[in-house]
Amino acid sequence: MITNSCTRSGESLNYAPVLSAVRWVVLVESYTARYASLPGNMRTIGMIGGLGPESTIDYYRSIIARYRARRPDGEYPHVVINSLDVDKGLAMLDADRLDELANYLAAGLELLVRAGADLGFIAANTPHLVFDEVQRRSAIPLLSIVRATSDRAKALGLKKVGLFGTGFTMRATFYPKELQRAGIGVVLPKESEREFIHRKYIGELLNTQFLPETRTEILRIAHRMKAEDGVEALILAGTELPLLLRDSGDTGIEFLDTTVIHVEAIVDALLG
Repeated sequence: MITNSCTRSGESLNYAPVLSAVRWVVLVESYTARYASLPGNMRTIGMIGGLGPESTIDYYRSIIARYRARRPDGEYPHVVINSLDVDKGLAMLDADRLDELANYLAAGLELLVRAGADLGFIAANTPHLVFDEVQRRSAIPLLSIVRATSDRAKALGLKKVGLFGTGFTMRATFYPKELQRAGIGVVLPKESEREFIHRKYIGELLNTQFLPETRTEILRIAHRMKAEDGVEALILAGTELPLLLRDSGDTGIEFLDTTVIHVEAIVDALLG
């Protein structure tokens, strides 16, 4: 049994040592042995995590909580996790080596398949730059955070949204294309604002630094976009951004928390 201790917002969690190694894969049992012991209708979800580590903890906790809320009989979901090296991924992105990134993610997913995963997902937004290629090479279906978020925005009747994330995500076309298919327009922050968000994301959020002054400035950008650009909501297209903004109180603007949205789609798939 792996135990851990970390603290967020005064809450003691039992997960920190889990992420003490840069790379780790939960491969406790062989594929055959584990399937022999699981109930016939139980599915296993495989997570590509570590991109970054803190949001991987958030995903794991949220999947457990939502699943158990849907299954009050006390059953837990079956989850296997491959935590990749976020710095290695960022180096590939900085050098525009997207083929290498696709190879890295595809190899990580192969380990999850060998561990018995029936479904998979990437617990981050930016790697969806190569999602289609990774899905093409994957032996199991992958649940896209971009598709889930677009579906939620459409269900809410939104017509114009802002997009926050890493610079890689804000420059990419995967969110605008998906949202355009749903009839939703996308507005980006100004160039200087994008540079600020990216710098703080890479330098602080991925290093588990959630500073109040950064929160204040990002909220200022959000309010400017609401007032000047007419956005109805802001997509937090970076899974560390909700960790910074969730405890902001009533901000007067709607945020689409992509982690929460993705987790809901994952649990739906597990129970479907």
